[in-house]
Amino acid sequence: MGATSGPADTRIMGIVHGALRRDLDRTRTALTSEPRPLGRQRRALGEHVVWMMDFLHHHHSGEDEGLWPLVRERNPAAGPLLDSLEADHHRIVPAMETMTAAGRRYADTTTDEARLELVAALDELNEVLVPHLDREVEEGMPVVSKSITQAEWQAWDEATNIKPKSFAQLGLEGHWLLDDIDPEGYQIVVHLVPPVPRFIIIRGFARAYRRRAAARWQPDLSVTRAEM
Repeated sequence: MGATSGPADTRIMGIVHGALRRDLDRTRTALTSEPRPLGRQRRALGEHVVWMMDFLHHHHSGEDEGLWPLVRERNPAAGPLLDSLEADHHRIVPAMETMTAAGRRYADTTTDEARLELVAALDELNEVLVPHLDREVEEGMPVVSKSITQAEWQAWDEATNIKPKSFAQLGLEGHWLLDDIDPEGYQIVVHLVPPVPRFIIIRGFARAYRRRAAARWQPDLSVTRAEM
C-alpha cells in the first residue's frame, strides 16, 4: 500500500462501488430473465437485496460521520464538494428504503407483482445511485487522497469498516468484493488485512460464500413451475 505518511490510497472505494453495481446488475438480470427465480433462489435473491441496502447504508454513514469530517478538517476548501456528496446520500435514502421493502416482499411471497415491484425499485435506485457512485470515485476520492494520509485513511477504515464487524461478516464481505474481480483489485482487497487473518478469510469463508452466491444466482431445480 505504500508509506502510511503518503497520500491516502482510495482505490478500494471503486472496488466497493463496483461490487454493488455488479450485483445490482445481476439482480436485474435474474429478475427479468427466464426462468424466473423460484423457491430458494427467490428467497436468497430478495434477502441479498436487503443485505446490499444495509451494506450501502453503513457505507454512506461511514463516509458522512467519519471520512467527510476528517477531510473537512484537513482541507476546508473541500467543503462544497463534500456537502454535495452528502446531499446525494440523503437523496438516495428513499430509493434504498423502497428497495429494502420490495426485497423483503419479494423474498416472502411468490407473486409476479412483487417481482415487478422489485424491478421498478431497482430502476429507481440505479437512477440516483449510479451517478453518485461514479462522481464519488471520479471527483471525491482524488480530493480525499490529497487531503489525508494513508495512515488516516487506514484508521478510518479500521474504525468504520472492520472493527464493528464479526470475523464471519468480514470473511463473507471480502469474498463478495473479490467476486469476479481483476488481478489488481484482488491484490488491493486481500492486502487490506494482515497475512494470518487474510489466509483464514480467503480459505475459511470461500465455500460459504460460493454456497450463498449459488443460492441467489442459480435456479432452484427442486422447484417446478407447477408448484408456483
